[in-house]
Amino acid sequence: MIKTIYFVRHAKANGQEVDAPLTDKGKEQALKLVDFFASKPIGKIYSSPFKRAIATIQPLADFKGLSIVEDSRLSERVLSGVPLADWMDKLKQSFQDFDLVFEGGESQSSGMKRAISILEEVLSSKDDHIILVSHGNLTTLLIRYFNENFGYDELMGMSNPDVFEFVVSDEKTLLRRIWADID
Repeated sequence: MIKTIYFVRHAKANGQEVDAPLTDKGKEQALKLVDFFASKPIGKIYSSPFKRAIATIQPLADFKGLSIVEDSRLSERVLSGVPLADWMDKLKQSFQDFDLVFEGGESQSSGMKRAISILEEVLSSKDDHIILVSHGNLTTLLIRYFNENFGYDELMGMSNPDVFEFVVSDEKTLLRRIWADID
């Protein structure tokens, strides 16, 4: 059995809210993803229900004639339900302590459980070329399923969009970043 899973971080957006739209640059990036994936045999697309994630992958879904399966397990991890002036420091702390929870937020451990649940479902499905569209923090947690060293520094090094390819077989698992920042 060989299965290829592509983790796609959404394109550039106007904000972090659930309904934040893509910027004009983000819309251009979404179209570049069509060219990027045109020759790849995609069979299924799952996406966070956030507007920016759907808008990132909709042009490709249209091109491939596929529907997008919206799955809340791919939603971004909420760091806090209240504004934090030092949110970047708090985010870094949450990578050092996976059980750390801020008011109204979700721990990395809880986010990881969501990530694992969709990954296990996708890995056991009949589909063998799958795209999962998510957000920076949750994409980091998806990748941690295969590489426990992937963390805060790697998150800070990601681009919008970004694409990672996982090829899973009975013998081994290969992970590689396949997106090059195209401006």
